[in-house]
This record gives sequence, structure tokens and C-alpha cells, in this order.
Amino acid sequence: MNKPVRLFPNTVAGVIQGLQETFGDELYANKVVEQLFRDNKKWGKRDRAFIASSIYGIVRHWRKLWAMLDKPESTHIPELYNVFGVYWLWQENTLPEWTEFEELANFNLETALANLPKDIGVIESYPIWLNDLATKELGSEWEQIATNLNLPAPVALRVNTLKSDKNRLKKILQNEGIETFINASFPDVLFLEKRPNLKLLDSFNQGLFEVQDAGSQEIGKFLNPQPKTVVVDACSGAGGKALQMAALMENTGSILSLDIYQRKLDEQEKRAKRNKVRIINTEAILNEDTILRHKAKADSLLLDVPCSGTGVIRREPDTKWKLSEESLAEVISLQKEILESHSVMVKPRGTIVYATCSILKSENEDQVQWFLSKNSDFKLDQEMRINPGPLSDGFYMARLIKS
Repeated sequence: MNKPVRLFPNTVAGVIQGLQETFGDELYANKVVEQLFRDNKKWGKRDRAFIASSIYGIVRHWRKLWAMLDKPESTHIPELYNVFGVYWLWQENTLPEWTEFEELANFNLETALANLPKDIGVIESYPIWLNDLATKELGSEWEQIATNLNLPAPVALRVNTLKSDKNRLKKILQNEGIETFINASFPDVLFLEKRPNLKLLDSFNQGLFEVQDAGSQEIGKFLNPQPKTVVVDACSGAGGKALQMAALMENTGSILSLDIYQRKLDEQEKRAKRNKVRIINTEAILNEDTILRHKAKADSLLLDVPCSGTGVIRREPDTKWKLSEESLAEVISLQKEILESHSVMVKPRGTIVYATCSILKSENEDQVQWFLSKNSDFKLDQEMRINPGPLSDGFYMARLIKS
């Protein structure tokens, strides 16, 4: 029989503070957890693991836990102790006899679970509006997707083929004490058994790999950039896909990485140096003139556009609660603007790949059809959807060819 897990008042209080700031102050959970750790340097490794896993677990299952408690959602401290208590019992633990948990003395977990409505929005914890929208757009697929978005996200590595290969890297990592496995669904990806600090490894600092979700790695391959061509990565960020494309291009040709945030481009330059990538140049987008200067220069254009992030909810669970109908409408409008304005950078007979980490058709297929209806010189070559699963986040990609 497993020894009961003991709770400590100070770390439970840390969880309560984190929930209050995440939901009451509408801060992002990852930032809240980071600040809690900075403010409480005496917490050890186990304390931090308990606090982080509890906060993320409750954020992930927020609506379900309140339904089990049979109370309206609240950020008042006594009620947050109640919702923590329900979560703790649901995780097959026992509660100590603290005054904070007195209301739960007669709580029956089996009854609470049996009384939950047969509604995927409650069972898997999504806000009503998002559950309704996903049901409308995805139909019968939504139930499995909703479940998969609550699964733990594995760590996936992309092998830097400019410096190594999958089998060599697997052996190198094994010698560094890191066990990996390969799955037939993503044969080029190394998945980690555990979650070590990879930045301490010689193999990481030598640029032999990058951390990149398995589904995300499909986007660069879908674009299929050829050696000695010109590629523009127009929403490049810190450059994970640009680095992959440089490897696919065998470090020949050129990649122009554009982004509105200079700090992300600075990080990309550091990563490129570590990866021994020579063909990336970065440029901040200051205004529309930045785009127009590169008109008709790209053989291939990647538009990995800002999106709702609904495909990566398991990595950022409070996306569920931070996203709104209004913010979704804004991002859909921005996607249209980027598609229309940035498409001028591709050459005749060139290729655009439009990509998101969203599951919603209104950000994906609908956007592509809207663009094609307004731009008769483009045609759809292929589109691909990767639904969230045990090994991958959710992505959409469409390849458009210019006449």
C-alpha cells in the first residue's frame, strides 16, 4: 500500500495563492508559478513539483472540479481551499483534518463523479462558449480532441541533421543519462522518457538537437524548402521552424526570419549560432514597408500565424480560460491581414504554407478558403491537420501555390 502523501500548510497556501492570481488577477499560470518560486527560495525540489503540478492540474480541470463541488466558481480563499481539496481527493489522496477542509468532511467523491452532467465541456473542463464552438466546427471529433488536450505533453526533440543523426544522438543522450524512445507515428523524432534539464547537457550546447513538438516538426517538412532557394519565415519568433528548414536546405540558400519582436529574433540568432546554421538572416517588422521591400523574393513563404493556441492547450492549460470570443475574433482578423499583406513576398510559381497551432476550422480551413476567394492567382495544393494526440499537439497547415 502506498504511503499517504502528506500536505504542508505553506505549500498548499502557495497553490491557493497561485490559483487566486491565475483566475482572480487573470495572470498566466506559468508566470504565476515562476514568481512564486522566486519569492519562496526555501522551497525544495519536491515542494516546487507539488505546487506546479497542483496549480496546473486544477487550472486544467477547473470547470469539472467546481461541478464536482456543486458550487459556482470563485476566487475567494476559503472556496479555493475547497476546490483544492476536491482535486486532492480526486487524485486518490486523503485530506488532513485542517479547518480549511472542514466543509469537505462529508464530501463523497464517487457520488460527485456520478452526478456530473454528461457534457464534454464539463467532463474535460472547457468554457461553455469554446465547447459549443468546437462542437459546431469539429463535430464528433471534438470529444476525443478535448480529452487529448488534457493529456500530459511529452518532450520531443528534433535532431539537428547538420551535426548529427537520430541514431547517433540517441546513443549520445544515453551516455549522458537521458533515455529516449522512437514512435512509428513520428519516426524522425526522439521522445524523452523523463523531463531533465536539457540545457545542462553537452549535446544541447553543441547544437545537436532542439526541443520541438513532433507535430510542429511536420510544418517545416510540409513546406519542403529546397537547398539553394530563398525562404521567408514571416512570423518567425525564436526560430524553431527556421532552424529546421535550414537543416532541410542543407545550410545552403537563404532564410529571412521576420518578426515584430526583436527580442525573439535575438534569441533566434543565438540558437542559429549554436546549431551552426549560417543561412538565417533576421529582420524586425517595423511597418508595411518591411514587407514590401521583400516583394516577390521568396521561393517559399512560411506564415506560421498568431492563433488561439487551442492546439497546444495541454502545454498552456489556462489558454482555455484566457481566450474569449472577442480575442478569438481579433486573432482571426489578424490572420486575414497577415495572409493578405504578406503573400506579396512570394514569387510567381512560389509556395506559401499557412500554419497554425489551432484546432478550429475558423482559423484554418475557413481562412484558406477566404484567401483563395480573394486571390485567384493562388490555388490550394494540399492541406493537413494534425489533431492533438498522446505524442503531438494540434496543428493545421495548408500549401498554396502561386500561378
